[in-house]
Amino acid sequence: MINSYFNENTIEELIDEIKYVYQSDERPWVIGYSGGKDSTTVVELVYKMLLQLPEEDRKKDVHIVSSDTMIENPIIKIYLSKMNEMLGQAAKRDKLPLYSCMVTPPANNSFWANIIGRGFPTPRMNGTFRWCTDRLKINPSGAFIQGLIKEKGKEVVVLLGVRKDESISRKRRIEGREIANRLLNRHETITDAFVYNPIVELTTDDVWDVLLKLDGGNTPWGSDNGELVQLYAGADSGECPFAGISTGDGQKQSCGNSRFGCWVCTVIKEDKSLNGFIRSGHRELIPLAEFRRWLMDQRDIPENRDTKRRNGTVYTTKNGEKGFGPFTWEARQMILRELIRTQIKMDYELITVDELKAIDEIWDEEIDLTRRTLVELYKDATGEKLPWYYYKEELMDNESIDLIKHYANEYEVPFDLIRNMLLSAYKNKNFSNPKIMRESLEKLLKQQWLHDGVLKEIENEN
Repeated sequence: MINSYFNENTIEELIDEIKYVYQSDERPWVIGYSGGKDSTTVVELVYKMLLQLPEEDRKKDVHIVSSDTMIENPIIKIYLSKMNEMLGQAAKRDKLPLYSCMVTPPANNSFWANIIGRGFPTPRMNGTFRWCTDRLKINPSGAFIQGLIKEKGKEVVVLLGVRKDESISRKRRIEGREIANRLLNRHETITDAFVYNPIVELTTDDVWDVLLKLDGGNTPWGSDNGELVQLYAGADSGECPFAGISTGDGQKQSCGNSRFGCWVCTVIKEDKSLNGFIRSGHRELIPLAEFRRWLMDQRDIPENRDTKRRNGTVYTTKNGEKGFGPFTWEARQMILRELIRTQIKMDYELITVDELKAIDEIWDEEIDLTRRTLVELYKDATGEKLPWYYYKEELMDNESIDLIKHYANEYEVPFDLIRNMLLSAYKNKNFSNPKIMRESLEKLLKQQWLHDGVLKEIENEN
């Protein structure tokens, strides 16, 4: 090998280093595995290291954890699921203390639960309200690590496939965290975790050498890394790290411009990965690209956005105009219909039943006086009934809601206020302490959007 790292070092020496770190303590390992070239290299080197150890010396568990945001590119998700299954089977065959799993965000905090359920605006390129990375990727993997720490009652070591060669900004961050003469660094957000970056000094060429020249490009768990090469060739992409940091800079680093990952990502102008797959022959992904473009457009249509935030506050833009809040309920229903239509067209699950249940519960609590909008929308869109279709008790029929709207308009009382108070009263009706209901209603009556005009008049007088 003629490239930088392996000029003076060999793969055997790198495996020896990994072996040394593995045997140096009893802390279990967690490997962040995204399915990309760097994380695959880490997994392959660790697997080979374990194979070299006598069975009695394989004393520490190694958990290979993949993060599924639930909006992963279908091609990548299928590949990643296959690799996780093969890893688990091979580890049992080889009697290795190696376990693979995939973590996902909870259904009530998924991308669609936040977009369609709560009306969160889609994240945008300039970083404005970029809520997705923490909720969908960092928090689920962090929760797994925290759970492992609690279960084992000891610290853990997290192995990441990050390299100085990847980018200048990442190189600076890695070098800034290094502790002199030590291979482990403190995890930036998890107190009882350390980070080990075994391939930090490798170049991109080094990584491909490991993947394609070692054992003829075959992995110890039985896959062919030539398939990974084809994925990169088709996607024109980089990979998204496993457990980044939740700072603003960390979010920028966690999901870059062209990457394996979320097919519906609105943070980038052009999804080079998705479009690359389509250009390489995966025409079945065209509906996803069309939906993504359509969804990005919906954010900037004024009629689709409320003029108050979810907590009732309002703001003005630099131009003195009212700022936008979440998607309106009508827009959320429209997005769900279009998503279901795309799902049927794709014949591939884009939103799970658990997510639909979570959205239904959010709507029941926050916005739907009928409590049946979602189940009826789904039935109309698919011709099928959700499992809880017959269990949904109607709170108020449409005729009654129309009557409330009529009187709200006649007496100049905001319908949103009446709706929110009715839902709050229903939510708190079973509490024996009347103070709970009173305080929830008072909170609604004190929200800024109701008094914004008066507050501005006071400001102008002063």
